[in-house]
Amino acid sequence: MPSTARTIEQQIRASFGDLTRAERQLATHITRHYPVAALGSITALAKGAEVSTPTVVRLVQKLGYKGYPDFQAVVRAEVEERLISPIAKHDRWAGGVPDTHILNRFADAVVGNLQATLGQIDHAEFDAVARLMADKGRKVYAMGGRITHAMADYFVTHMKIIRRDVSLISDMSNAWPPAIIDMAPGDVLLAFDIRRYENNVLSLVEIAAEQGAEVVLITDQWVSPAAERARYRLSAHVEAPSAWDSTVAIQVLVETLLAAVQNLTWEETQARMKRLEDLYARARFFRRSR
Repeated sequence: MPSTARTIEQQIRASFGDLTRAERQLATHITRHYPVAALGSITALAKGAEVSTPTVVRLVQKLGYKGYPDFQAVVRAEVEERLISPIAKHDRWAGGVPDTHILNRFADAVVGNLQATLGQIDHAEFDAVARLMADKGRKVYAMGGRITHAMADYFVTHMKIIRRDVSLISDMSNAWPPAIIDMAPGDVLLAFDIRRYENNVLSLVEIAAEQGAEVVLITDQWVSPAAERARYRLSAHVEAPSAWDSTVAIQVLVETLLAAVQNLTWEETQARMKRLEDLYARARFFRRSR
């Protein structure tokens, strides 16, 4: 079975309150530039974070490692987890399977993912994202990758009811220019990217950040490279006994975010919903109950 041990980032966050000023500076540098910052030499890491090499040694020891080589070995293992293929994922879960029905095994994994996800979400950061989405002065865009584009579509379908100026960006790069031509500084891009991370998502996030947009990234526990250009990032746990990762925890984050924005904009949202219901009635969109 895959390991349920905490990721490097989770270890750093759990230890942050016990770190010195220099160690916090180093920890912040590692998480902002993870995993690239931790794949080089100890000297390169110390220089990049503008701290001493003894500070690097002290930090990794506080995290529970004997030294930098042991710490770096775990970093490399996490990188391998990020890049694992669907076939390899299936094979890893196939061995040592408990004698229970697949429904139970899958449900146990999903419940564990949800608990781990909710346990690491910063409430203040989540609330800040909701306020951004609720700001009528900002346009909101959403996009995802091959699998997560469905999450972006779901978000936009509901968000269009809550407020105006919400757009779904195609996952095809040749559709981006007309889609983001009016993206202005302060507008919001919600991007979804889970392993194996997609170049299309990273490219659009970089373009949006260069145009001054506020990027919100929903990713997995190993963290997409796009996080470096995101202002806010929400990480969900996604492993499941399958060749594919589970998006259940991501769906919960999306639906909770929609509910939070709805609460912040309820007066306007309620009026929009009433107008929409009138339009549905005129179009006889829904079957009436007898």
